[in-house]
Amino acid sequence: MTVTRAFIASVAVGALAVAGCQREKPAEKTGGTAAALTDADRDSIRAYIARFDEKMMAGDMPAVVAFYSEDAVLLPPNSAEVRGREAIRKFFQGLPKFTEFKQQLEEVEGDENFAYPRGTFETSMTPPGSNKPVKDKGKVLAVWHKQGDGTWTVTRVIWNSDLAPTKR
Repeated sequence: MTVTRAFIASVAVGALAVAGCQREKPAEKTGGTAAALTDADRDSIRAYIARFDEKMMAGDMPAVVAFYSEDAVLLPPNSAEVRGREAIRKFFQGLPKFTEFKQQLEEVEGDENFAYPRGTFETSMTPPGSNKPVKDKGKVLAVWHKQGDGTWTVTRVIWNSDLAPTKR
């Protein structure tokens, strides 16, 4: 089985996730003005990303999937979108175990309801039947939604590789 860099990238950044319940309406839909994203919210997102990376490295896919909202959408490179938590679960369960999975948060913008973290990633995994690891690095952008209980969930995430495509 050959795993392309794009596939690894698509695996790598179903990242930037969080746990929670119950949605709130964005301020623009309710007629109000949303407050700025706080430093505490930025710190929470950083902590979620660190936990997500730990769960990916541990191969704890149920914990990884719990970071996403029920209606989340993954937008992996060179692949169709993955819509909904059940489809996301199947996507992650089909991945080989990572030997490296790191994200670096570059910035987090947003307001009290939505956050938009942007960062980079580095991954490595050894596909089944191979003894050579496949490495990738790239960038990621996500949309997180703050829940009524103050936690955050990932609702959308897109990522792509910085490496040139491999020949098939």
